[in-house]
Amino acid sequence: MTNTGLILQACSGLVLFFFLAWLFSENRRHVNFKAAFMGFAIQIALAIIVTKFSVVRAGFLAIGDGVMALKDATTAGTSFVFGYLGGGESPFHPKEGASSFIFAFQALPMVIVISAISMLLFHWRVLPMIVKLFSGVFQKVLSIGGALGVCAAAKIFLGQTEAPLLVRPYLGKFTRSELFTVMTAGMATTSISIMVVYAMILEKTIPDPIAHILTASIISVPAAITISRILIPQVGEDTSGHLVVPYQFSGSMEALTQGTSDGMRLYINIVAMLIVFLAVVALANSILSLFPTVGGETMSLQLLLGYILAPLAWFLGIPWEEAVPAGALLGKKTILNEIVAFVGLAELPQGSLSLKSSLIMTYALAGFANLSSIGIQIGGIGTMVPERKQEIISLGIKALIAGTIASCMSGAIIGILYSIG
Repeated sequence: MTNTGLILQACSGLVLFFFLAWLFSENRRHVNFKAAFMGFAIQIALAIIVTKFSVVRAGFLAIGDGVMALKDATTAGTSFVFGYLGGGESPFHPKEGASSFIFAFQALPMVIVISAISMLLFHWRVLPMIVKLFSGVFQKVLSIGGALGVCAAAKIFLGQTEAPLLVRPYLGKFTRSELFTVMTAGMATTSISIMVVYAMILEKTIPDPIAHILTASIISVPAAITISRILIPQVGEDTSGHLVVPYQFSGSMEALTQGTSDGMRLYINIVAMLIVFLAVVALANSILSLFPTVGGETMSLQLLLGYILAPLAWFLGIPWEEAVPAGALLGKKTILNEIVAFVGLAELPQGSLSLKSSLIMTYALAGFANLSSIGIQIGGIGTMVPERKQEIISLGIKALIAGTIASCMSGAIIGILYSIG
């Protein structure tokens, strides 16, 4: 299919996303179309600035170089602790064709290092300063309250339960729409601690993966705000407020220690989830293999999800011949999690997806919109505002859908920009 055809596909997908959000809105008469248009325009503008301006792109590439430096530094630590399992020199010659890369000992420890550094940057007031900058932009351009602006800006870098901590005193005062936006932003984006893991998984799949993943987290925020406010329009006054620093450390060493502990818990959680979820996929595939073949292929979870979600992948601007494997990745992300989906993207046979389709899927997958995140938000945000826990439970599935739409919008826009050149 020609580039023009794929651009029209993606554009029709964007129209469809907005139409579906409006169709299932709780209050269609109160949808602020001007704010929705501005949010969409900001998402496109940010995508153009990041991908087309050489100075900005150079800055993101520098971030990628910084991540590689962190990777080398982490390898120094893992090599000492785990020896050759952690990337150190092997005491034997590996069998030809065998991989010596061990994900748990060579890639995932970056989570601990990034978590520690992030906490240090928080203590030094670097991260709060960046959050305030983005917050000011979102408040003015997207017409949202100060408290929600802080939370949305923080979500670029922090997790779906860490970001709301910055506005915890205001959560109880949030309107239903604002609370839903917090949940949707949590689903539509990722966190800086996990970004590096995605980047390491995709090292051989797309160029400069960390730059693309960071871009995805930035441009998906206005999309999350826009879609969430169409589904549940804001009624009444916006909640004003400012950033609240939830961490108080006596010094840099305490900040590093706390960040290391938090990172270790995240590390163990990821390892456990990967073991269980990949085991579940293998078990499901063994059961599905008993069914008749489809088009000469053995029935599997990937194949089933691929056929179900292929139309959604097509609406992102992916050619139909690549839509089934792309749809399977979207299904894995939703039912399992995005790490499993990224592993699946990296392991696709050569030629399954073009570079452009791989980029689109990187943006569409770079978010926490999966079933387990509903439980995480109920447990995390619900603990911060226990009086609204039932409301959070009732909004869970809708936030997952809104977050998925926001991430898919980012993928479609990137596909359009890539086709334009």
